[in-house]
Amino acid sequence: MTNRTFFLPLLFLFTVTLGHAQDIRSGEDVLRAIHDRYAKTWYETLTFTQKSTTYNADGTTKVETWNEALSLPAKLRIDIGPPTENNGYLMVDGTLTILKGGKEVATRPLVNMLLVLGFDVYRQNPETTAKVAKDEGYDLTKIHEETWQGQPAYVVGAEKGDLKSKQFWVDKKRGLFVRLFEPTQADAAKFQEIRFDDYRKMAGGWVAARVEVYADDKKVFSEDYSDIRCNAKLDPGTFDPKQFNTTHWEKP
Repeated sequence: MTNRTFFLPLLFLFTVTLGHAQDIRSGEDVLRAIHDRYAKTWYETLTFTQKSTTYNADGTTKVETWNEALSLPAKLRIDIGPPTENNGYLMVDGTLTILKGGKEVATRPLVNMLLVLGFDVYRQNPETTAKVAKDEGYDLTKIHEETWQGQPAYVVGAEKGDLKSKQFWVDKKRGLFVRLFEPTQADAAKFQEIRFDDYRKMAGGWVAARVEVYADDKKVFSEDYSDIRCNAKLDPGTFDPKQFNTTHWEKP
């Protein structure tokens, strides 16, 4: 095979890629494109062990072990500390339930955009994802391109140079969520930046094995995943607060 023969199919693929890119004119287009790319292959469930590190202002750190389980779309469980202590959170269909000792201590509405953009988007109707994003204050009519970690990225929700509006970044080549800017829960006047990093290809989809959170350009929190399992069988009771202390997911 000559170099010319090998070059032609690469040129064709590159041209097709550019053609698809020109069809991206809004945030809805981005969400639809990344959904369509992975909808038939993306995993349905995910479990992992998480090393959670809090970086305090005085230079000290606090490290905890969390165990997490996801069922897509819109179901996340976090066990904080030893599972036998039955402390954690459930985020199910836009509702947060906080449990201590297996008992519900608080419940309130909460949309976790990291769950929506990092996972749900690939397993649910793109119109549903777009509605959630709009309801959470993301302007899907605003879109531009940037470079992130040496790769082209779509930025949805802000004009070029604006890092003070709600926005999310999507790796253009792989179609993966990589960056989010949103107000902190403690103070809506302050913005935080959240990064999905160390992506690993798994079970027809991808998993970002590291997440970092920054406030005022300082790292305040990080997550490192291990024991990552895709498509593990999960009992529906895993996400039921009434069964929190009696139902746990499979371990390898």
